[in-house]
Amino acid sequence: MIRAHTVEQVRAAEDDLLARLPEGALMQRAAAGLGYAVLDLLGSAYGRRVLLLVGSGDNGGDALYAGVLLARRGVQVEAWLLSDTAHSGGVAALRAAGGRVVPAPGAEADAQRPSRDRFDLVVDGIVGIGGRPGLRPEAVAALARVAGTPVVAVDTPSGVDVDTGRVDGPHVTADLTVTFGTHKACHLLDPAARACGAVQLVDIGLGFRGSQARTSTTEFSGPIEALQAADVAALLPRPAPDAHKYTRGVVGVRAGSAAYPGAALLSVAGAASGLAGMVRYDGDPAAADLVRAAHPEVVGPGRVQAWVVGSGSDAGAEDAVRRSVADGVPMVVDADALAFAGTTRGRPAVLTPHAGELARMLDVERADVEARWLEHARLAARRYDAVVLLKGRHSVVARPDGRARVTTTGTPWLATAGAGDVLGGLVGALLAAGLDPFDAASVGSWLHGAAATLAAQRGPIVAGDVAAALPAVVAALVGP
Repeated sequence: MIRAHTVEQVRAAEDDLLARLPEGALMQRAAAGLGYAVLDLLGSAYGRRVLLLVGSGDNGGDALYAGVLLARRGVQVEAWLLSDTAHSGGVAALRAAGGRVVPAPGAEADAQRPSRDRFDLVVDGIVGIGGRPGLRPEAVAALARVAGTPVVAVDTPSGVDVDTGRVDGPHVTADLTVTFGTHKACHLLDPAARACGAVQLVDIGLGFRGSQARTSTTEFSGPIEALQAADVAALLPRPAPDAHKYTRGVVGVRAGSAAYPGAALLSVAGAASGLAGMVRYDGDPAAADLVRAAHPEVVGPGRVQAWVVGSGSDAGAEDAVRRSVADGVPMVVDADALAFAGTTRGRPAVLTPHAGELARMLDVERADVEARWLEHARLAARRYDAVVLLKGRHSVVARPDGRARVTTTGTPWLATAGAGDVLGGLVGALLAAGLDPFDAASVGSWLHGAAATLAAQRGPIVAGDVAAALPAVVAALVGP
């Protein structure tokens, strides 16, 4: 399980560790991890050229001491100082190791840099985790002069909001982010997560455990987690030795319409992934013919342990929601049914909007949702008293109490019509099998992304390919 911690929590852990370590030891640990990560990315050392963009904080010191390690292995290292107060010990050490330390070129300098100023890689040590979003003009100018060069960010990309994942103004876009001690929210939450590139965690001994994971006083309320394969495997429902179809859970699907019969087929495909014992379809007769042809094991209306409602329901959405609420079982509410999500209060429910749908539910602009995914997912979870699965590149699952998980599986090929219908059916199957709404939503989202990634190994995908790949993903996690 990846757990992201706040700046406040990280600072507290660092202070505790610094009190027990020799002066400078913590920075040396971080710098060593950073330096070796840079070497791995370069692939070789001798003759390679690395630029350090160095600000006034500890991230600048980390970059400078990493530069010392690189210089001693034959890398030509140059540091551009973006502040008059750069880490003095790091500057002296880099010069002693043969590195070049100069002030950053001013904004008025010639934009056409000579060939000697071309670099194989840039290390972003501009701003630390305590910095505000955005960058000062001198940092923007320096980055512009090395545009197109691969970037390694120290801890977090400079200019992003560390605790919320927001991006407000100019910022670094990294190919690799080397972070220390723990993940931060910006490594998981878009849009900042897109600026991180790949994220590599270096253990520097902060040792996050119970007492240090206290809640911040900022809007980052409650922990943020990202399930990993082992977590999903542990949560997945498995048939007992004496199981039968009813004990494994029965999931009902009320989706599709005469206008959108395919939505019924795809919702059922997700529900019929094998994670529940039986699927019942109770929807449009025309859609029912498609469902029976593709899934002869699916039966008609009857008692269920969970409902999936809304995908492609068109004018029948309200009736589907009200009938499902009356059954008193957990529900997945998607697409057209989200307009009636308020009627699910008091029942266990998972709402599965994309950014545009959530914007309508909260009466805000879509751009606001896409700028602050976590904030809006939590707001909707509180307002509707339900688990909200906000679908996106890194989907966010939020509970009304503020606890949240971020899904990091998936592929851009998953942006295809009907993929959300498959997801809704899958989450419904997990609800019927006995998972609570928070676990069902986060496990379902993880499996959905992993199945898309597996299917995309053969090329571009459609939604049905995602459903077809689900059994293989589950088998890889828990065996046949």
